[in-house]
Amino acid sequence: MSVVAGCDVGSLTSKAVILKDKKIIASAIVKSKARPQQSAEKALFQALSDCSLEQKDIQFCVGTGYGRNQISFVDHVMSEIACHAKGAHWLMPSVKTIIDIGGQDCKIIKIDKAAHVQNFLTNDKCASGTGRFLEVMAQVLNIDISELGEMTQRSRAPITFASTCTVWAQADVIKHINDNVAPENIGAGVNAAMANRVSILARSIKPEKDICMTGGVAKNQGVLSVMEKILGQRIKKIRKADPQLAGAIGAALIAFEKIQ
Repeated sequence: MSVVAGCDVGSLTSKAVILKDKKIIASAIVKSKARPQQSAEKALFQALSDCSLEQKDIQFCVGTGYGRNQISFVDHVMSEIACHAKGAHWLMPSVKTIIDIGGQDCKIIKIDKAAHVQNFLTNDKCASGTGRFLEVMAQVLNIDISELGEMTQRSRAPITFASTCTVWAQADVIKHINDNVAPENIGAGVNAAMANRVSILARSIKPEKDICMTGGVAKNQGVLSVMEKILGQRIKKIRKADPQLAGAIGAALIAFEKIQ
């Protein structure tokens, strides 16, 4: 019996996955704290509690995410690119292109049939095209970020943002609120702005089928549907597990390989 774990510490959320003989037996997604160590501990201990295990039961743990080098209890660290490639391939073996939208960056990753990374691009210089962009806009709209996705379907006249810069877009949202524009039209515009920004990055790497999305934004149907129209390709939904867990799953799979 092999019990391993993967911890993915992101800027907005931290995730932990526990595998037993390559099967997910527990997972957790928590809001990240200021210190990556505390975020990793919170996520892992919540997952351990859910499957009635203790930290000593974990044979090997791999850390990933921006805070991976500050987690004291992990046995090994791996890049987010490698972990998302491994995790997405395990969740969807047919995938060739992965669009990962995290809290502070966006990554487009192309992989082969063995989950080896063939090419990738990262946008980590600007908040637009990241989960942070959606979080800021949701706060201005005074809604939970989970409510943004369905606004696209309800909208009849989505607004168009002159700029995807988070600062200017935030000012635009406030203006539209004061002009009594319907919230769903503002939310739909926010989703479209995100989709356009990410699609520019995706197109530059020439995405190949099958395409999937990982990260929290993968659960935003509004962003996903607009991206499908722009790219002219279907983006397949991950159903085997929460797509936000892909990086942690990949880290846990690498941990499993390490003990074999």
